[in-house]
Parts: sequence; C-alpha cells; structure tokens
Amino acid sequence: MPTVLLIGTLDTKGGEIAYLRDVLQDAGLATLVLDAGILGAPLDCQPDISRADVAQAAGTTIEELRAIGTRGAAVERMAQGVARLAQELFAAGRFQALICLGGAEGAVLGAAAAKVLPIGVPKVIVSPIASGRRRFGPLVGTRDVVVIHSVVDILGLNPISQAIFDNAAAAVIGMLRHGHPLREGDGRYVAVTMLGNTTAGVMMLKQHLEARGYETVIFHANGVGGLAMEELAAQDLFVGVIDFTLNELANVPLAGYHAAPSRLEAVGALGIPQVVVPGCVDFAVFGPPQSVPDALRSRPHYYHNPEFTLVRLTRDEMVSLAAVIARKLNAARGPVAVAIPTRGLSIPNTPGGVFYDPDADGAFTEALCTRLRSDIPVRLVDTHINDPLFAATVAELFLEQMSSSVGTQRADAAAL
Repeated sequence: MPTVLLIGTLDTKGGEIAYLRDVLQDAGLATLVLDAGILGAPLDCQPDISRADVAQAAGTTIEELRAIGTRGAAVERMAQGVARLAQELFAAGRFQALICLGGAEGAVLGAAAAKVLPIGVPKVIVSPIASGRRRFGPLVGTRDVVVIHSVVDILGLNPISQAIFDNAAAAVIGMLRHGHPLREGDGRYVAVTMLGNTTAGVMMLKQHLEARGYETVIFHANGVGGLAMEELAAQDLFVGVIDFTLNELANVPLAGYHAAPSRLEAVGALGIPQVVVPGCVDFAVFGPPQSVPDALRSRPHYYHNPEFTLVRLTRDEMVSLAAVIARKLNAARGPVAVAIPTRGLSIPNTPGGVFYDPDADGAFTEALCTRLRSDIPVRLVDTHINDPLFAATVAELFLEQMSSSVGTQRADAAAL
C-alpha cells in the first residue's frame, strides 16, 4: 500500500491535515504525518513524526528554535530538519508521495522536503501564496512540484477549502496509481538547452540527432532549466550535452531574471562529451517594460512578450562573459567543443534587428577563442544561430565529440 507523507504545522493546521489524512486513508492509502510547527501543541491531529524529531534532525531542539530570535531563523533551521528527514524516510521506502498544506512558512517548510525528492515522485503543495506577485522558485526549485493555490487561507473546513483539499488529494492519488518514477537513461539521450530565441535552431538540431539514433531532452534555459539539466546529467541520464543556450550566464552581470552563475561547470566535471553554443549571450531578461532598471532603459531592448523584456549586453560585458565561459570550459575533464554563429546569437540579433551588433559579438568571439584551451576545437559558422546550416554543423560536431569519447574510453580500458 503506497504511503503519503503529509507535512503541516499542526499547531495551526492540525484540523486540515487530519481531514486530508482521512481522505487519503479512505482512498486506500497509508499516511505519515510530519509536524513542522514550532510554537504551540498539535491541534486535532497527532503526528507520526514530531516537531522534536524534526528539530533534532536539524541539530537543535524546539526550545532552542523558540529562543533563536527571529521567526525566519527558526523556520530556516526547521526546514533543514524537514528536508533531511524526508530524504532519509524516502530512501528507507517509508513513503512514495508527499503533500503539504501550508501558509507562507508552512509552504516553505513543505517545499524544503519536496525539492530534495527525485523527479517522478508525486509532490503537491497547497498554499495561499501560490498566486499573485510572488516567485515560484522557493516552492519548486528544479523539481516537478505541483503547486495549488488554496484560494482561501488554510484555517478551517468549508465548501471552498474542502473542494481544494479533496482535489489535491485526488492529484496525489492519481499520480500514485497512474504515474511512474523517473526511468533510467538507455544510452541515447542528449540534453540540449533552449529558449524561444533558439527554438528554431534546436528543432532542426533535434532532427539531425534523431536521424543518427539519439533522442534529445530539451531544457528551458531560464535560470532553472539549465540547472535541472546539470542535476540530471549527474544522474547519468545523458550520454552527452549540447549546451546551445547560455543565457543564464548572460543574465549574471545585469542581475536579470535568468541568472544562474554556477552554470556550465557541472557537465565538464562529469567528463561526458559536450558541445557549447553561446546562444542568447547577447541579452539579459527582465519583466514587463516598466520593470527594466532605469540605468538600462537607454540600451537596445526587445519586447519579447507582456511578461519579459530583453536588454542588450554591451561589448565590454560580452568580452567579460567570454572570459567566464572560457574559464569554465577549460576546466572540463571530458571532450568539449564550441560552435559559434557569426551572424547573430538570438532572434533580435540578426541584420536589421535591434540587437544586431557585429562589433560586440565579434569581440566576444575573439575573447572566447583567445582564452580557450588550445585543444578545444572551435567551429565558426557564417550563419545566424537559427540557420539550418548551423544546426547541421553543431550536430556533426557533437557526433565527433562522441567518437572522441569512445576512443578515450577504449584507450583507458586498454591501459588497465
């Protein structure tokens, strides 16, 4: 019988957690209730895992957390305990799905557990903070977490809250009965990064790879997708990586939405083959036009959609970015190659486009080529990044890296 881990602060949400527990048990599932509350005693629901257990897992006690000084510091430590216990209990086979009912702090505590569970494990968070002008990153991270807006606050049972709680339970039940965990790779999957600005090129690349027996797994390089790709690469799901879109690094100097400073290091450390394309390194991403910082409003910008505005990087910023990319690639342990289109790196960066700046792009290319290790091949292609010829070139370069990898593996085996 599958077991669902329920996470809630029982000193305020005990009755609601008990209701959800009973709904799941009536559906034939077992439950495990974890109390993440800090202040008062549990209300209307006895936990299977107490708040004292959670605090102990965080290396402290409830008494120490109550005296820590601020609510934020106490929640932060409690979240560490929740995450640690969730990992241990899941590894021991004690539960197969997770659901959390929580307000602001409760949702953060439940998310701490959800974000450390593997992809494919059902995880649902119900919270009133799942709407409005808030970021979902703290609740979702890089995992497949279902977040449901509770509409009403989580305090009491009424026709609205019961409908939402019942549906949240149904979601978990459905995933357990009809879903499945993440399957292992079978030696033919290649990870590729993409944004809307490189979609056309990646679609053609996908066709080329499929014709050679490889399947692509595409990640949206939006500050989360690239990091998720690297996490999954570390789980041996891919035979290689084509990092076609490095926009997450281009957002770093301007503190744009997609910033992910650690990108482009994990795959190199793994030693698997990779081809790197500087797609979308010419801009940073901000919100609606009025959200662009005053200091950047005089720069070329591109109205991507009502939620996103793209802002062009300067020549100096791109030269600095080239040095960062070269440093990361020079540290790679496995086969690595670089392909650069010389007629534009994104949709607005094409002759006549608002981002078209051959001088800045040329300085980037020169700086990157100058700083890369001499044994890293660089393929310059006189096309736009979304040109069919460029996609074909990248595909062939990747196949060369795969062949190189096989040769290296054979040499290593012969030396044993």
